[in-house]
Order: sequence, then C-alpha cells, then structure tokens
Amino acid sequence: IRDEAEAIAALDQVLEDSINVHQRSDVPYGLFLSGGVDSAAVATMMARLNQRPVIAYTCGFDAPGAHDERAQAERVARALNLDWRETQFGEADFWAIAPQVAWAMDDPVADYACLPTYKLAAAAKQSLTVVLTGEGGDELFAGYGRYRRALRPKLFGGRPAEPQTATDAQTLAAWRERAAPPPGLSALQQAQWSDIATWLPNDLLLKLDRCLMAHGMEGRTPFLDPEVAAFAFHLPDALKVRGRFGKYLLRKWLAQH
Repeated sequence: IRDEAEAIAALDQVLEDSINVHQRSDVPYGLFLSGGVDSAAVATMMARLNQRPVIAYTCGFDAPGAHDERAQAERVARALNLDWRETQFGEADFWAIAPQVAWAMDDPVADYACLPTYKLAAAAKQSLTVVLTGEGGDELFAGYGRYRRALRPKLFGGRPAEPQTATDAQTLAAWRERAAPPPGLSALQQAQWSDIATWLPNDLLLKLDRCLMAHGMEGRTPFLDPEVAAFAFHLPDALKVRGRFGKYLLRKWLAQH
C-alpha cells in the first residue's frame, strides 16, 4: 500500500466483499448497531449493498449515569435510512435475565455485556434470524486505549497491554503463555495478537454466540473474515493508531462514506 488513499480504497473493497458474503441468507437478516465506529461501518456498507432499509437493533440504558449510545445509534440510522429499532434495559431486566444468561453461557463469565446482548437478541428475534455485528474491529484495527498506552514510554505512563484482572503472578504467567505472539511483530501487533488469541475467542465471541443461539439466532462477524483480518492486522501501525485515536483507517473510511 503506497499511501492512505490507496489503503482506504483497499479497505472499501475487502469490507464490501466480506459483508456481501456475510449477509447471504434465506432468512431475514439485519445488524446490531451500538453507535460506535465498528457497527457504524458495518451498517454503512450494508446500506450500500441493500435496496431496502436494513433492520438495525440497539439496546439502551435508562438508569441515571449509565453509558447509553442510543442517540449516536439513531444519528447513524437516520443518516443511512435504516429501519432502526431500540430496546431498553433496566433494573428489572437484570434480575430477570441474569439467571437465563448464566444458563445460556454455561461457563463462569464475568462480562456484564452478556446481559444486554441477551435482551437485544430476544428483541431482534421478533423479526430477524441472522444479525451482523462489529466484533473484531477493535482487535484488528487497534481500537483499544490499552494499545495506545502500550506504545507510550514508561516515563509517560506506558505499560504492557495486559489484563488488569490478572492480579496474581500465576494467573498472569498463564495468560502470557497463551497470548505469546510470534516473532517479528511490532509492539502494537503484539498487543493485538494477545487479544486475538485470548480476549476475542474466550469472551467476545463466546458471549455473542451463546446469547444469540439461546434465541435461535445466528451472529455473523464480517470484520473476522480472513481477508479483512489479514488486511487489517498487517496494516502499518500509523494507519491504525494516530495520536489519541485508534482505528485510524477505519475512521477515515467511515468519514468518507
């Protein structure tokens, strides 16, 4: 890739090819729209590839101080003429859904995002059987803040992008063994590799698969298509992290489209 413009064009092509494949279905399909960069990118390409408005579901939180992305999701939906539908998650949902999520996950999982994912799947099942999601975007395009922190010198607060929950030496050593990257990767790619080997399959994809399948739904992840993954992971670091922002190239593509 010679320059940024060429990289954006190449991203456009691999993303279009991936979403074309991932939305092939003989049953109704749509997407989960969070309001963030990743799902907005998936929504943008789906809007391009579909003649009818794409059905998109968003889960929001009404509790004071809760992080609620419905406003951003609605802006994206209006800009792309999506068939946007929202569902709410409140305290009563927590008590009702937590036992059901524990049953569906069938593993000890401490990711609280399982709860709204489960309710979102229940809502989407009313009209969809297949949903596309943005999982993998952060890991492949370097969206997490801990990646940028890992690139800073120690003098300026830099530290390895390792799990803060691993509080004892034995747990951390076991994690490092599983997450050990192959030689020849940049510091940024090493941090990405560790998440791709551990966090992505053992948390994010587990949550998505089991919470959706509990409702007879299929979740599809176009960012994890082999062609998209290979393209994104091997991008130069400067096209992934720029200043205070990760996912630089994906943001630039989204700004254009």
